[in-house]
Amino acid sequence: MNSKNVVSIIMGSHSDYETLKHAEGILIEFEIPYDIQVISAHRTPDLMYDFAKSAADKGIKLIIAGAGGAAHLPGMVSALTTIPVLAVPVQSKALKGIDSLLSIVQMPGGIPTATFAIGQAGATNAALFAIQILALDNKKLLQKLSDWREKRAAKALEGNEVVQEILIKNRKKTKG
Repeated sequence: MNSKNVVSIIMGSHSDYETLKHAEGILIEFEIPYDIQVISAHRTPDLMYDFAKSAADKGIKLIIAGAGGAAHLPGMVSALTTIPVLAVPVQSKALKGIDSLLSIVQMPGGIPTATFAIGQAGATNAALFAIQILALDNKKLLQKLSDWREKRAAKALEGNEVVQEILIKNRKKTKG
């Protein structure tokens, strides 16, 4: 792991990467130094323990943890570190991610674990939330985030213009 990384993305299985790659994409877009690795709470508990206990010493400021099924990884890492853990429930085959979501969101009081939506939207928002936190004392990053959001808003308004044009055409057809 690069000592300059400020965000770690961890996942319980390599198959979770299909979801967590969306968090990675946001971090790349915002040029946030990060690392990414598979750490299983069930299959590699010693690795999970060592990672969580040493992350702060390595300069990690935020951890994005994705897991499916029983989804113990985010909560277990939260229990082992004071670094904020942003949890992403990965969609499971059996229960479509509801099991993952409930496993993460029901952390007992005293072990905070921020939990996001199931799947791609959750991974995207976890990365954006990490950027919001990092931007608290970084004006350049805050401006970049503001610009990014403004561009998305403008794109949404373009969609409104398209819908309005369709409505006008439809009205002309019904009148004529």
